[in-house]
Amino acid sequence: MRFRLTEDQRELQRGVRGLLERRFPREALRAAVDAPGRIDRELWRALGAAGFFALRLPEAAGGVGLGVPEAVLAFEEAGRALLPGPLVATHLAAGAVPGAAAGETVVAAVGGELVEWLDAADVVRGDACGAVPLRSVDPLTPLHRVPRAAAADPLAVLLTAAEQLGGAVRLSELAAQHARTREQFGRPIGAFQAVQHLCADLLVRAETARAAVYAAAVTGDPGDIAAARLLADEAAVRGARDCLQVHGGMGFTWEADVHLHLKRAWARAQRNGEVTESEELLAAGLVS
Repeated sequence: MRFRLTEDQRELQRGVRGLLERRFPREALRAAVDAPGRIDRELWRALGAAGFFALRLPEAAGGVGLGVPEAVLAFEEAGRALLPGPLVATHLAAGAVPGAAAGETVVAAVGGELVEWLDAADVVRGDACGAVPLRSVDPLTPLHRVPRAAAADPLAVLLTAAEQLGGAVRLSELAAQHARTREQFGRPIGAFQAVQHLCADLLVRAETARAAVYAAAVTGDPGDIAAARLLADEAAVRGARDCLQVHGGMGFTWEADVHLHLKRAWARAQRNGEVTESEELLAAGLVS
């Protein structure tokens, strides 16, 4: 099975990246960190106008008329940019909740025992009665815990894996850039073998996760989606830790973006229930 992107898919990916670079540059990311829990409604409407939430809706229903593979590419770019907000929940609500497709309505959804952006949402899908606010490790992902866990939506799991993939790819870029420019003992730290190994491991994990996520987007198989989730979570979380190692002490400072990627990776990994659910599903498929 071939997973090479078509030119149209590459153009979509470039278009989403360009949109986010214009509408959500690093300065906007830092401004969002300073104002946690607030949805940028203007940005949300811009995403809606660009078709981000309506990618999979039929053209007859006012959507773009594309499929899951294209949605995965868009969410990969969102993860790379650390775009905040209940993106997955709003995307999945397009066509079912008025205003969601256009970005006029912000939708939150219960995933596992958690719901993200509960207080900022216009509509909440699922049973959020009795929700208790949590202190989230990620300043850009406010969380509530609900007493009744919800079953994970396979497409939500896949789109979250795509976000994790985007984060892992960005971490690989940040590590390589720092290794080329940071000098010690009169030469770039990328000249040292230990740093080279870290950067290589980052890239290998990201590309392995990419293959799994893209494959799951094509097949839609629950086992493939479970594998994509596990590999993407590993690429994002371990990638952030290795990227921190490449950056050294400065990677832990508030001025660096690496720690934001690590915190977001932790938060995403818990979005759709415990990882053991995906492990058990994958194991069952392997032994059957």
